[in-house]
Amino acid sequence: MSVVGASFRPISGVIPMQHDQDEFDRFDRAILTTLASEGRLSITELARRIGLSKSPTQARLRRLEDLGVIRGYRAILDPIRLGLDHVAFVEVRMFDTREASLEDFNAAVAQVPEIEQVHLIAGNFDYLLKVRTADMRSYRRVLAEKISTLPNVSTTSTYVAMQAVKESGIAPETAE
Repeated sequence: MSVVGASFRPISGVIPMQHDQDEFDRFDRAILTTLASEGRLSITELARRIGLSKSPTQARLRRLEDLGVIRGYRAILDPIRLGLDHVAFVEVRMFDTREASLEDFNAAVAQVPEIEQVHLIAGNFDYLLKVRTADMRSYRRVLAEKISTLPNVSTTSTYVAMQAVKESGIAPETAE
């Protein structure tokens, strides 16, 4: 029996847990760390690896899902093998940064499939976008026809990634 139908890539970094530390013990952290790197484990194998029986492992997993600590499971696709090896980071400056304008931008930018990540930034620009396309020509089309036409966009600046040195998800801080 699989926990999920897809696997996660190995995780190399750690982050502190944001919940009350008393909520998560070493078994919870072991579940999170194990599933972050191997999301396709069966409950039986997960239980064996963390040192609990199947029933308590299942209950803990369900609790972590119910709390929203585990938000889902998905396949990690290789963008290069899919022909999407052009990555650009785009600084976006807005005409208007009132809340309603930001909400309009947020709703519209979420509809652009080439944009992998969107971050509201404190600094000299308002948003940082990570855009993935097949090549420069495709990127220029996305910039001209999609990004530049988003609500309240004033200017953009593009930085093309030459190489991804580290791309990973998150892993829970390991206790002990």
